[in-house]
Amino acid sequence: MIQRIQTVYLFIVAGLFIALMFLPIAVLQSGEQLYSFDVSGLNTTAQPSELVYPTWSLMAIAAIIILLSFIIIFSYKKRILQIRMCVFNTLLMVGFCVLAGFYAWRFSQSPDLPGMKLSIHFWAAFPMIAIILNYLAIRNIGADEALVRSIERLR
Repeated sequence: MIQRIQTVYLFIVAGLFIALMFLPIAVLQSGEQLYSFDVSGLNTTAQPSELVYPTWSLMAIAAIIILLSFIIIFSYKKRILQIRMCVFNTLLMVGFCVLAGFYAWRFSQSPDLPGMKLSIHFWAAFPMIAIILNYLAIRNIGADEALVRSIERLR
């Protein structure tokens, strides 16, 4: 299980999304007021922090992606099911990217906060990196399945 490279890829995918749950995706500035956009929503950066607009759907999708990554890792005896779950996980990641982009665009165009400037952080690219790693995991699981089938033919 651990010695397979796709397991490492899937652990990194889970790690990237765990990190994304604690890091801000973007910072928005409206005049002197700063807002932090993370997976839980749009927060003020002033102390005490106040949740201005919750985005629980992003939090739920990120939690499902993390959980599904671990389920895929531990279902290593069912390679075809692993491939299908990896494809579903990839679709969830694409949906996460689209939804996060929509929220960032919606916050930057908000009439309640005039003159909003959007500054995206580097770790906003974590979902894209995770999609690439998930694709590599799919390829390696497929290669394992092809190897097992070719060995079964020789018996």
